[in-house]
Parts: sequence; structure tokens; C-alpha cells
Amino acid sequence: MEKHNFNPESLMMTYGYKPELSEGAIKCPIFQTSTFVFKTAEEGKAFFELAYGLREKSPKEELGLIYSRINNPNLEILENRLCLWDKADDCAVFESGMSAISTVLLEFLKPGDLLVYSNPVYGGTDHFIHHFLDKIGVDTIGVMPDQDMDEVIRMIEDSGKADKLAMIYLETPANPTNDIVDIEKFSQIANRYSTEDRKTLVAVDNTYMGPLWQHPLQCGADLVLYSATKYIGGHSDLIAGAVLGRAELMIRVKTLRTFLGNMVSPHTAWLMLRSLETLKVRMDQQTQNAQIIADYLQNHAKVENVYYLGLLKEGTEEHTIYKKQCSAPGAMVSFDIKGGEKEAFTFLNHLKLMKLAVSLGSTESLAEHPKTMTHAGVDPEQCKRMNITNQLVRLSIGVENAKDLIWDLEQALEKVEHASPLEVEHI
Repeated sequence: MEKHNFNPESLMMTYGYKPELSEGAIKCPIFQTSTFVFKTAEEGKAFFELAYGLREKSPKEELGLIYSRINNPNLEILENRLCLWDKADDCAVFESGMSAISTVLLEFLKPGDLLVYSNPVYGGTDHFIHHFLDKIGVDTIGVMPDQDMDEVIRMIEDSGKADKLAMIYLETPANPTNDIVDIEKFSQIANRYSTEDRKTLVAVDNTYMGPLWQHPLQCGADLVLYSATKYIGGHSDLIAGAVLGRAELMIRVKTLRTFLGNMVSPHTAWLMLRSLETLKVRMDQQTQNAQIIADYLQNHAKVENVYYLGLLKEGTEEHTIYKKQCSAPGAMVSFDIKGGEKEAFTFLNHLKLMKLAVSLGSTESLAEHPKTMTHAGVDPEQCKRMNITNQLVRLSIGVENAKDLIWDLEQALEKVEHASPLEVEHI
């Protein structure tokens, strides 16, 4: 019989774990230990040589367990399993999504470098770019989703820093507007400015699509980043981040992680191993629900616009990019309510089943107001240009019954003309 290649969802229960090494336990235990015992001093020396990059790993050699800041069985099994979804050489898991983002930007950017990034991005990323990278002398150029590649190239050339372009950082689909950009075309721009001595990298924040609905590494990206708090964790009970990519890049990411000390704890890694077992089941249900809800909102009299990949019109450039890059439209739905902040707040305050909270990608449906919450620190003029207005409401659709979610939306929208935004109802 020919060897069978299992799908990732079939391997999430067992891959990388050997029960015989853990008293036969069917599930990986929590290795709640700070340090590990070496068999010999020679073994300890060999492990540290690899951990500190003092020599190349031999073909069949593996990095042994040293110290939980460097490696831990829960961490390693988690990283191995995450690699399956994105077909990555290696993965590094962090204590938060922002920790993953900041570590990548710190490792691959230095004073004098140029960073090109897409807009909009998550508010924390926006703050790091504008208020930290600027302090250390990294030049930045923000591009908008409606700008074509020729215009992006002109902006790079006009900056006078084209020879210093070190990274293109994309968030697609973008938080909170679902704007989508072409990863492959930006990768071509990166190749245009790469030299034999310096490769311009493309890093993609894929949080909105999780590891299921879009695979940036297959579209030409060098690194893919996640807030693993979201779909990967999926239960609103942990904070984590992840970075995946080619082996030579991940060595650098993991080395900096070792010295920053921002890896996840064994318990958090164990929780994510649990979550990976139901990742596909959860995400399939979430996108099915989101498609139903987006269709409902599109036809509601009190909704002005709906921003959802599943509603992109055929024949548009955005639809072409979506069909090329994505396998599903995701579970994030944003919409403009007719009116402004008052109407948006009234709607949010009267939701019963959906919860008014930031974050996304979890089993429960969440709603928030980006302008005054997740993107409150973004420059007001920039918000206006990116269509992050007082009208905009962001929904993260969970696994509840779609009929119940629509009932909740309907009753909250009914209150918009009749209630003060200060009136709040609870289940």
C-alpha cells in the first residue's frame, strides 16, 4: 500500500508526540519544568552549541531540551503542528501576537532601513511602527489598498531609500475593514529591490484568516505572523502569537526570542495543542455563520455598507485577489451603520447574545467599535482615509446557531432609533 499523506486536521491530535516517552499518556502532559537534565556534559555542550548558533546542525541531529526559555516539549510539539497548516520549515510561538510582531520587526530592521507597510493594520502594530520604529531610525512608508503597484514603486523610489528597503509588511485582510492586497505582487516588488547581499523580506499578518483560509508562504511571503490568541487559541482563554517561515529566517527569530524571553509558557502551549484539535471544525462553522450574517446585514435598512470578502463583486481586482489567495471568506464582518457613534453605540449596547469586547476568532461572537476601541490610537486623519469611521462596527462571528445570531442583530438594530446609547440590556 502506498504511503498516505494525512491532512493537517487529522494530524492535530498526534503529530510530534510520542506517548511512550510520557508513560503512555494519550495526550501530551504539561511539562511544567524550568530546566532539563543532561545525560552527560558533552551532551549539554552539544545542545548549547546548536541553541546559540555556534555550529550547523548535522542532518539527523535535533536540538535537545535545555531550559524552558529556549525549548520545552509542549512548545516544540505545538510549533511542529502549526507548521503543517502553512507548510513552513519552522515556527516560533510567542506570549502574544504583538510580541511576535515586534520580535520580527526588531530582528529584521535596523536604523536607516526602510519598511513599507500596508494600511490599515491592527492598532498595536500601527503604534509600534509610528512610535517605536521611528525612535530607532527606521524609515516607513504606508501604502493604501487602492494604490497600484506602479504607485507603490514610485513611492519607494521617491523616498530616496530604495536601496535600504528591508521589509514589506502586509496585513491582509486588514483589521478592521477587510481590505485585501495582493501578496504575490508585493513579493515581486520585494524581489525587485533584493540583492545578492540583502533580501527584501515580505512578512504577512494572517490573523484574520487563521492558518486555514489563506497561506501567505505559498503566495511568495517569507514570514507569516499570527495573533494565536485568535483562531488558533480560539476560546478567549489565552494570549499568544506565532511566526512561521523558512528555516534560515526562523533561526534568527528564535534566537532573538531566546534573549528577549518572550516565548509562551508550557501551560499556554498545552492549551493551544488542545485548541488545534478542533481548529478546522470551529473555523468551518464560523465562516458558514459569517456568510449568512453578511448576507443578512447587506439587506438591512439600517446598514449602509458591509465589508466582507464573501460580498466582493466578481470582476473587481479585489475579488480576483481574494479568489487567488483565499479558500474561504473568513468570519470577520464589518459594517457601516446608518448614522454615527450614537447609533453604533446604541446597537452595541443592546446586543444580547453577542458580547461587546475586543479580540476575534473565538467560539463566541464579539462586537466592537474600532474607531474608539482597537484603533483609538491611530491618527484621526489616517482613520478617515482608511474608512475607520464612527459608523463602523466590527463583528467576529463565532460558532453559535446562525439563526440566534441574526435574531440578536435584528433586535439590536431595532433599538437604534428608539433608545439612548446609555441604555444597556443584559441577558
